[in-house]
Amino acid sequence: MEYVSPEQLAGFSKYKYSAVDSNPLSLYVMHPFWNAIVKIFPTWLAPNLITFSGFLLLVFNFFLMAYFDPDFYASAPDHQHVPNGVWIVVGLLNFMAYTLDGVDGKQARRTNSSTPLGELFDHGLDSWACVYFVVTVYSTFGRGSTGVSVFVLYLLLWVVLFSFILSHWEKYNTGILFLPWGYDISQVTISIVYIVTAFVGVEAWYAPFLFNFLYRDLFTAMIIACALTVTLPMSLYNFYKAYKNNTLKHHSVYEILLPLVSPVLLFLLCTAWVFLSPTDILEVQPRLFYFMVGTAFANISCQLIVCQMSSTRCQPLNWMLLPIAAALLLVLSGLAPGSETLLLYLLTAFLTLAHIHYGVVVVSQLSRHFNIRPFSLRKPTPD
Repeated sequence: MEYVSPEQLAGFSKYKYSAVDSNPLSLYVMHPFWNAIVKIFPTWLAPNLITFSGFLLLVFNFFLMAYFDPDFYASAPDHQHVPNGVWIVVGLLNFMAYTLDGVDGKQARRTNSSTPLGELFDHGLDSWACVYFVVTVYSTFGRGSTGVSVFVLYLLLWVVLFSFILSHWEKYNTGILFLPWGYDISQVTISIVYIVTAFVGVEAWYAPFLFNFLYRDLFTAMIIACALTVTLPMSLYNFYKAYKNNTLKHHSVYEILLPLVSPVLLFLLCTAWVFLSPTDILEVQPRLFYFMVGTAFANISCQLIVCQMSSTRCQPLNWMLLPIAAALLLVLSGLAPGSETLLLYLLTAFLTLAHIHYGVVVVSQLSRHFNIRPFSLRKPTPD
């Protein structure tokens, strides 16, 4: 099976990287730091291996916190809290993952090994990483009386997901990737919060920090405010500039909005499941439901990134919407009255394996097309 069409492969051959990073934190703090860090890495180390290592650190954090806080109650009063040492590990690994994500491109330029595959690999893993770092940081507050409800976190997760895909919607229409400010700010903040939690304890987040405004409210407000006052306005502004300069790649409203069809349908299907679930599935299996949503979203994002990098038309419907819609119909029909949790497990396993298969096949196709190895700088030997 091949997921990348010949037309898309031809588009990748013509692809030129074009990105703009205007975030002061990134430009004046992180980039100088990453420039120093990249010199530590040996020149034989493949950039994709750095990218994948950083991603695996986030996955490890997700499952580590799932072990110590499976139901998001560990930070609530009268519950056994996550050990302080775990918060330090999670904080350090989160910052290491963020650092590796910033260094991989520099390593590629340093070793003269930049390829479209590297960018696709980086941004494709970033799309899946959204669910890992959002759900992991949730454990600092949890869902107890002093925390945030699982439904509010579900909505906040969607704010982050739509913020991510907005930047790639921009590039699909303008040809330029405008790196979002919120990413760098959130990663540094999250890493600091983990380390601070290890020293002050989760009890420190119970008390109001200003009048009756709790830290959980600050957590919620920061995510929403960053999306509404920074990410969305900047995306619309960049789109408007391209429109005024007559440099938009698409001109009909339908074609412009096409990449947003599948994410919106995914949101509607999953939200309908949340509201109509006979067993209140989000309350029963929040972590699993978040993971299912994040995995399906990652596949939608990856297919959009393939289209925008290859300058091909985005397809309106992602096939992963079909099994999710089928699961929702099964739940609503009452055909599986006592098996909703089992159905969610089966659906999540299927989507996860399907997305991994998609990633492996796409990476293999592009590796053959560019005659490179994904995790090595050595050229493949001819058969």
